[in-house]
Amino acid sequence: MSGAGSDFSFGGGDEYKTFRQISRDRLLHEMLRSAKSKDSKAIWKVLIMDKFTVKIMSCSCKMADITEEGVSLVEDLYKRRQPLPSMDAIYFLQPLKENVIMFLSDMSGRCPLYRKAYVFFSSPIPKELVAYIKNDTSVVPRIGALSEMNLEYFAIDNQGFVTDHEMALEELYGENVENSRKFNECLNTMATRVATAFASLKEFPYVRYHAAKTFDSSSVTTLRDLVPTKLAACVWHCLSKYKSTIPDFPQKETCELLIVDRSVDQIAPVIHEWTYDAMCHDLLNMDGNKYVHQVPSLSGSATETKEALLEDHDPIWLELRHAHIADASERLHEKMTNFVSKNKAAQIHHMSRDGNEISTRDLQKVVQALPQYSDQVEKLSLHVEIAGKVNNIVRETGLRNIGQLEQDLVFGDAGAKEVINFLRTKQDASSENKLRLLMIYSLIYPEKFESDKGEKLMQLAKLSPDDMNAVNNMRYLGGLDGKKTSGSGFSLKFDSQNKKHAARKVRNNEEETWALSRFYPIIEELVEKLSKGELSQQEYPCMNDPSPTVHGTSQSAPSRATQGQHAHSMRSRRTATWAKAQRSDDGYSSDSVLRHASSDFKRMGQRIFVFMIGGATRSELRVVHKLTSKLKREVILGSSSLDDPPQYITKLKMLASKELSVDKLHI
Repeated sequence: MSGAGSDFSFGGGDEYKTFRQISRDRLLHEMLRSAKSKDSKAIWKVLIMDKFTVKIMSCSCKMADITEEGVSLVEDLYKRRQPLPSMDAIYFLQPLKENVIMFLSDMSGRCPLYRKAYVFFSSPIPKELVAYIKNDTSVVPRIGALSEMNLEYFAIDNQGFVTDHEMALEELYGENVENSRKFNECLNTMATRVATAFASLKEFPYVRYHAAKTFDSSSVTTLRDLVPTKLAACVWHCLSKYKSTIPDFPQKETCELLIVDRSVDQIAPVIHEWTYDAMCHDLLNMDGNKYVHQVPSLSGSATETKEALLEDHDPIWLELRHAHIADASERLHEKMTNFVSKNKAAQIHHMSRDGNEISTRDLQKVVQALPQYSDQVEKLSLHVEIAGKVNNIVRETGLRNIGQLEQDLVFGDAGAKEVINFLRTKQDASSENKLRLLMIYSLIYPEKFESDKGEKLMQLAKLSPDDMNAVNNMRYLGGLDGKKTSGSGFSLKFDSQNKKHAARKVRNNEEETWALSRFYPIIEELVEKLSKGELSQQEYPCMNDPSPTVHGTSQSAPSRATQGQHAHSMRSRRTATWAKAQRSDDGYSSDSVLRHASSDFKRMGQRIFVFMIGGATRSELRVVHKLTSKLKREVILGSSSLDDPPQYITKLKMLASKELSVDKLHI
């Protein structure tokens, strides 16, 4: 049984590959390309996957990539399939008994569906299932390969992955977790999937985790408090096995992993994040990364519905997604203006709209520029439309005032007076926005929610009983508890006494260009401290129990700090370098953004992984890109899921509610 394959971190010419690029290469090269039989005359193959592995594949590869590797047909393991006895089949499956049974039924007997089967499992397969396969003597000769890919996560970003545990909050922190069978199942599966990320990259980490806090002799440590500790132990167990089962797996530590849960930062999932990416997913009714809009039909008589994917292959999205919405809007306007002024076809298009006569020579130029013009205008127009919609919603809902109050609360510039005044004077604010404001307020001022004070505040906000549940259920993650509100894992010191309730300290070394851009998620501070060797060993112990030279004042720490300062000094006047991609002078965003996206990764230090139990946020995903540039170390964010505020709030409501179902997550 073979394990994870070659280390693709560096290709020819020391080309550095990101986390998702390595995942893609493993699927295409190590799995699809390796499934070639020397004696086979078959050029094309069939790829068969289950419901989970098809998502793994779709997150990392396009259909064109798969076809290029000789796959002519992609099939669902559980759907009735046509026999193709002259073709070889590649099976990419989870190592589950029901999957193995389906595979054996395909390949056993006198008339198997395929000529030969190359079987790849997404994670380690239990010995009893291997024995089960070997017992079928008619199938064994037809197996060309039986291998463990050890790749069982969704690479949702170049530097991010999820383990697809949408119900992790309920299963690990819910009302009755102490007596729940799902608790251990969720934790063990999550650990297995986290470990496969390290198998893919051939990385062996120092495993650090947020330890359960003991405040005094009367406080009781609950199972919820121990979730990061238990996950760290399970991940460490999986990784220890890899050292003996995966060829060339490192025997010594090569990177750092920090495991935390949502208790370290409950504000990030509900506060309004003002970047283009976060605003789109928070305010627009998007289905994942899919944006649905109306465009004029080809006949010109009506409109038709069109879908657009806001993903990394779109250079405009790649450039603007982490920019402040106001900055993104300005830059889109500049792009459209420059494009029209420099593109002949666009100019003539505008001339014709103005009723001016067009010469034959001009028409020739239109024909020459039209294909490129059409594609570029379509992409630019799409983003101009999206940014316009977001800005309209911000204006119509008075979101700037809400956002300002949220950030003033977080930084200690506002308190009870301002919140009560807002609730009394802004009766037309949406229930969701009032709920999110009160959730932030309750986390910073938990004493204001003692006895019946919190209920009166929520009644003033006219919150429904369902919304009140969301506020009250934060206690399961350590919220509404005066002893546990520090949450950040380190002390915050402020000069002014009236700032004692602040949940964040102002970062004087950070350049603030845009209003409402002060907020930062706690993991930014944690990763910086980890990189400098300043993260508390007591609050964030290490499973490996490393020597002080590694996580203390190590020899490498000064150089890392220097690198961080150097990256920080490279900020532009308006937008941080991490949020500002390269632009060409054609008024559009050329392929240079995509072409140079990996150039910044050359000469990187050791990777840093952060795993967030209970759902990561888009602000946290933004921060790992920022820190990668700043620290000169690739920072990778993993989580049980990626949640936008509405989804996270619905999950919170489910912690102590039996009325809600998982179907209501998509709100």
